[in-house]
Amino acid sequence: MKILKEFKEFAVKGNMMDMAIGIIIGAAFNKVIDVLVKKVFMPPLSLMTDGLNFQDKKYVMRDAITNAEGTITTKEIAVEYGVLFETFLDFVIVGLTVFVVVKAMNRLRDKAQDPKNEVVATPKDIELLSKLTDLMEEQNALLKKQ
Repeated sequence: MKILKEFKEFAVKGNMMDMAIGIIIGAAFNKVIDVLVKKVFMPPLSLMTDGLNFQDKKYVMRDAITNAEGTITTKEIAVEYGVLFETFLDFVIVGLTVFVVVKAMNRLRDKAQDPKNEVVATPKDIELLSKLTDLMEEQNALLKKQ
């Protein structure tokens, strides 16, 4: 029973739930990026390069060897640099998207933490710290006059 109680405490903690939500959103985000690259960015890029399909691009080091019946006896050995290019493009798009999202979130957080900004409600802890800072500056000014 003690193990069940410990597992319940572990599973209900906020960090585990945040992590699970992040993983679920990350998996969905990965699908969006995959479609964005393969169905939105690659077709125009392929059109600009005269119908070139990047996934088919490879450097063949050894051709496949077939026997008289037409079955492959030795597989082809090739460096598939087209797949690498698409994967790199995925990485760049994910990186840029995450950068834009984090930048927007930081901007919103900065607005929320600015105690002088009347448009966005400031969290209570930031508001109290701001008031404490103002009181300390006022007290220092009074002490300097003495």
